[in-house]
Amino acid sequence: MDWKLLGSQVLDGYELTDNEALAILNCPDEDLLELLHGAYQIRKHYYGNKVKLNMIINTKSGLCPENCGYCAQSIISKAPIEKYALVDKDTIVQGAKHAAELQAGTYCIVASGRGPTNRELDHIVSAVEDIKANYPLKICACLGILKPEQASKLKAAGVDRYNHNINTSESHHTCITTSHTYQDRVNTVNLVKDSGISPCSGVIVGMKESKQDVIDMARSLKILDADSIPVNFLHAVEGTPLEGVNELNPRYCLKVLCLFRYINPSKEIRISGGREVNLRSLQPLGLYPANSIFIGDYLTTEGQSATADHQLLEDLGFEIDVVAN
Repeated sequence: MDWKLLGSQVLDGYELTDNEALAILNCPDEDLLELLHGAYQIRKHYYGNKVKLNMIINTKSGLCPENCGYCAQSIISKAPIEKYALVDKDTIVQGAKHAAELQAGTYCIVASGRGPTNRELDHIVSAVEDIKANYPLKICACLGILKPEQASKLKAAGVDRYNHNINTSESHHTCITTSHTYQDRVNTVNLVKDSGISPCSGVIVGMKESKQDVIDMARSLKILDADSIPVNFLHAVEGTPLEGVNELNPRYCLKVLCLFRYINPSKEIRISGGREVNLRSLQPLGLYPANSIFIGDYLTTEGQSATADHQLLEDLGFEIDVVAN
């Protein structure tokens, strides 16, 4: 397969066949650099050598009634995590200050649960208004399933983006959770789009899905027209149903990132949770297909230090995209 030629065709509007998509995931390791080069040509066309930095705050931990098999915060998890109700407003605002100091362009406000109560939403809205008045940050909220009036409130407060991951393929969804449907997630993404908020939706790879499932995920996000696509790689947490699952290696993770770039050429592809434990020493290569990363810690797992990430970008010769757009 001529990956550079395929990349050029994608830039001209060509859509991959399933056989071509599968060939990416099955790419021989000795051809991996050529595949990465093809994906990089697409990434460079839309984003140059700029990398978007995102920082996350877990404003409410645990206490979730959902039964997602990957999540340490779910009701069925026995993981020894810290559990707490919604943090105070000052903590959220100070987190934004720290994100700005680390040159993050997007500050992600996350809360566990099926969806926010109106009281919780008003608390987040008040914090967002303060942040937008003081810091040049894009705000992404991730609060679960929304009602239309809640989405409107977030939009009015200045929330730029809303994250609600599809997590896996529609056919694999019930293997991961049964407390909500795949369509519930799709409906929320469409709701925030209709409210004028930029949609962010992504996946978790490594949850016993097939390669066809991975292809279906990438295609579903293309149909949803998600502006930002976080690609998480399972970091199996002790005490969750997926404890001990370890299906991934760094080379396959790179192929997955290339697949998402070929199928969603113009979108922000963000290497998200599990980056450090799955890509390991090959993390820098992930930024040839992807153009965005999280810095700092994730929800219940530790990330690489921001200093190390800044050094990684400097060593690559890439620039931090500090423009909130």
